Amino acid sequence: MKTTNLVLGVIFIALAIAIGVVPHFTDCQSQGMLSVLANGNKVPMKCHWTGVAEIGSAIPLAGIGMMLLFNRRKQVTGYLSLTALLIFGVVLALPNVLIGTCQTLVHTCNTTMKPALDVLGALGIVASAAGIVMSLRAKDQA
Repeated sequence: MKTTNLVLGVIFIALAIAIGVVPHFTDCQSQGMLSVLANGNKVPMKCHWTGVAEIGSAIPLAGIGMMLLFNRRKQVTGYLSLTALLIFGVVLALPNVLIGTCQTLVHTCNTTMKPALDVLGALGIVASAAGIVMSLRAKDQA
């Protein structure tokens, strides 16, 4: 179980870093685009707020990865993997359902950020499910 936790921990930390960083280089604001209101004020587009919210998903995922690095119990691995699975579901939901991205399909957020977050979230769900399955099959070591 120790090797499994080490691998899962590293995977979760790497995915968390990517989830926290990728949106800030691929949203419309990073490309210099802002929404202009009727009164002339400029505000960030929806994709910027999705990127900010993804940090709220990345931080607990990195914490779960760190906890997995030092964990030796199969029950804890299972519970941490289940928690990560739910957070990776939020990673998928933020750009697709909850906040969303810009309506213009050719913007960088729709061509790069959203697909990248979808792939990272899906990889995280697969890794989390694997952690749950492995914790159910492993013998308790501590």
